[in-house]
Amino acid sequence: MSTHPFRTRILPLALFLGASLAAAGCDAARLDGPTPPVAAAPSAPHYAQFAGGGNDVLLQAFHWNSHRWDWWNIVAAKAPDIQAAGFTMAWLPPASRAADSAGYLPNEWRNLDASMYGTGAQLRSAISALRGRGVRVIGDVVVNHRVGTTNWADFTSPAFASNAQAVTRNDEWGLGTGNYDTGDGYGAARDLDHTYSSVQTEITSWMNWMKGTSAAGFDGWRYDYVKGFSASYVGGYNSATAPYFSVGELWPDIVGDYYASCSNANYHRQKIMDWIDATGARSAAFDFTTKWQLQLAVERTEYWRMGCIPGALGWWPAMSVTFVDNHDTGPSPDGGQNHWPFPGAKVEQGYAYILTHPGTPTVYWPHYFDWGADLRGKIGTLIKIRKQQGVTSTSTISVQAADAYRYAAIVNGNLAMKIGPGSWSPGSGWTLAASGNDWAVWTK
Repeated sequence: MSTHPFRTRILPLALFLGASLAAAGCDAARLDGPTPPVAAAPSAPHYAQFAGGGNDVLLQAFHWNSHRWDWWNIVAAKAPDIQAAGFTMAWLPPASRAADSAGYLPNEWRNLDASMYGTGAQLRSAISALRGRGVRVIGDVVVNHRVGTTNWADFTSPAFASNAQAVTRNDEWGLGTGNYDTGDGYGAARDLDHTYSSVQTEITSWMNWMKGTSAAGFDGWRYDYVKGFSASYVGGYNSATAPYFSVGELWPDIVGDYYASCSNANYHRQKIMDWIDATGARSAAFDFTTKWQLQLAVERTEYWRMGCIPGALGWWPAMSVTFVDNHDTGPSPDGGQNHWPFPGAKVEQGYAYILTHPGTPTVYWPHYFDWGADLRGKIGTLIKIRKQQGVTSTSTISVQAADAYRYAAIVNGNLAMKIGPGSWSPGSGWTLAASGNDWAVWTK
């Protein structure tokens, strides 16, 4: 159960939804009543703690197979293009020495010279190139688990005060002497005991070292596999490292009916709310619920799903990090994970939605750099419109239509958008600013 009922997460967008939701057949009963501000939110310019400045657009600056190329040098070379596109943050893959090529089985946290993406010097050059153009850099930190340097748990660079005590007692290794795991187990590596003071000390020391420009120069964190340990530790690590931006990869299980919608899918986004609450409201989270419902809406021609503003986006947009695909869910050059891909022919609609709506939108590297000039140009145009119209992570939404063939909304009072094959127009006083395959955006 969340420490704060989900009603407290509804921001001003709820004021506009009643009649449209009823027409869309969605559950509006939970979106009525007053809309109090987010509890304990810091003052401007931050809309939520460690969640950026509210006007950010994040680039996932890698894919599953990036390690096959000279990646840090590629990112450095693309820094001018990343800036020109309007991205304010770039998320890089795990930079430490690891037992796997992608970096998600780390062993030597402080060794940046043995990554498959390049050397420490090349990493620093890439980060410097981005930061020199006003793009903050987000590091992918894997702290739920770790592998030994040559064996199960012979941790080095750094070692813990007791390597055995650093491993949970219910880990597969069988020799861990720490406390029981505070989250789900991870069979491919040793589950770290985050209750152990030495684990906490080494993690925060390493992360602060990674923030320093002599090591790397990161501005914030993407936490991998956060269901593997208590969210309270993410809050503690953020308090100790003060990132500009923090986002957790909480991928809730979809239980029961995969085709559930609106109130029947609320359990899914409630898990995201519970996790954010457990961090002490000190980290944003990826909005897997919005991806789920948006993906179903476009592939099944069920745009009514979006009328109730599903996902973390509808309950706490300042902490919602929206995305169409990432290195796990989507395709990568030469293959990749592709576990839960957004329909390729509908990707434009996906970006037309997330780049015009509140939350912090994320663009996947292959979509922008590898899928051709047409999609790249449309994503760039949507980012430009978002910035010109002042759309932020907490902008208001007024749903105008949500039925089988279309979803339409007015965002921030000065941007109108439509996705789906059905026709819709905001009326007089609006100028068509961009359009594509079953989507359009107007401004005034």
